[in-house]
Amino acid sequence: MTSVRDREEDGRRELPVRPTDEDPLAAAGSELIGGPAGRRARSGGHRWWNPLRVMALAVIGLFALGMAQKASCYSGGWFTTGNEQYIHACYSDIPHLYAQRGFATDLVPYFDRIPDAVSGASTIHYLEYPVLTGLFMEVASWLTPHGGSGQHRAQIYWIVNSGMLLICAAVLVVCVSRTNGRRPWDGLFVALSPALALTATINWDLFAVALAAAGMLLWSRSRPLAAGVVIGLATAAKLYPVLLLGALFILCLRAGRLRAFAAALGGSAGAWLAVNLPVILLARDGWSQFYGFSRTRPTDYGSLWLIIMERSGNPLHGVNAYATALMLLLCAGIAALALYAPRRPRIGQLAFLVVAALLLSNKVYSPQYVLWLLPLAVLARPRWRDLLIWQGAEVLYFLGIWMRLAYVTGTKHHGLTPDAYHLAVGAHLLGILYLCALVVRDILRPEYDVLRQGGEDDPAGGVLDGAQDVFVLGPVPHEPKHVA
Repeated sequence: MTSVRDREEDGRRELPVRPTDEDPLAAAGSELIGGPAGRRARSGGHRWWNPLRVMALAVIGLFALGMAQKASCYSGGWFTTGNEQYIHACYSDIPHLYAQRGFATDLVPYFDRIPDAVSGASTIHYLEYPVLTGLFMEVASWLTPHGGSGQHRAQIYWIVNSGMLLICAAVLVVCVSRTNGRRPWDGLFVALSPALALTATINWDLFAVALAAAGMLLWSRSRPLAAGVVIGLATAAKLYPVLLLGALFILCLRAGRLRAFAAALGGSAGAWLAVNLPVILLARDGWSQFYGFSRTRPTDYGSLWLIIMERSGNPLHGVNAYATALMLLLCAGIAALALYAPRRPRIGQLAFLVVAALLLSNKVYSPQYVLWLLPLAVLARPRWRDLLIWQGAEVLYFLGIWMRLAYVTGTKHHGLTPDAYHLAVGAHLLGILYLCALVVRDILRPEYDVLRQGGEDDPAGGVLDGAQDVFVLGPVPHEPKHVA
């Protein structure tokens, strides 16, 4: 029989964790709205103002601000020959690709070849996006009225895509808020993320990010097959979510849960094939455009390799081999960390590290790639101070890339010189490395981990939560405590 004190302690553990209870920065920031919630504040989920509704309204408001930030481009910057869209930092691929990839003329993605006069690039003959993202773009074109001028239709296409991406942003916030069990308010950082506001409508990455977050949520609910299916769909929209399977494999290997991993892997492969196989069979050339473009794409903005190339003054041959080697080295280090750590890392921590490794080693870093890390950073290190430091570096890079392009395409009176731009790239790389260092420290010293300070093992781990390790390369760890 449990005592009254035990029941009271269990009840406290079941209550949602409020950020003002444990995060000094969140507590200080709450003074703007009356201060932290008191111990007598009602915390039940039956009131209208529950966490999900608050965060839904927050992300809608933030998304609207992000759209307003693009206003000067919407009214003309996207359609002029100058560099206004870079000076005002409001560039978006969406209105440009509406015409350049044949959506304005009803070309069918992957099946219809894009004339060189339309694409503006002799190497782009078909849509260079994964199949599920291509379907997203095509659906948006179906919803775009074909009357009016080309500029008007491109504007409406951007608005339609923005509406669809807003749904993705809301799904992302809901998934993050529900993944870590008793921490629904962790999704608030996603809802209020400056990087989300600035980059959500640059490209279609948010679609894949929302799918990947949904896969993480399903895994946390101990549904590996369903999680694999959704991760497979996310990989059919953008390649990076396949890295989540690598993180799951290492953790399942350590915990002896390879059957669950096999279910996730099978579901992922099946979902990816279901989406891709029809296009492979019927339009192989169009389907392969994305993979060929990714392989032959030169060293581009935002990468470590660009700094090396421009500082040396020589072309960097073999960058694919260098980037691949660095990625494999980083992944090997992450796997060793996961198997040697005194306690099995949480899935959010390992997933964050492996995607960060890709962004650090890749030969290009587009500003919207920050969205790939956003939900994983919140799951890995839910501390507002650290997340804001990282986001500050990403906002600096967001401004830096557009000012660099303004310098390159303009009269040199606006924008950043190469040296100044290299500082912006360095800030972005250091921001990611800063967060990686904290996550690695939390893995090696679990007493610094925010979630494990509260007595939890891995609330997002699903079948891994509370599991006893069976394959460890380091000293045999203590059995983790499982908190329901």
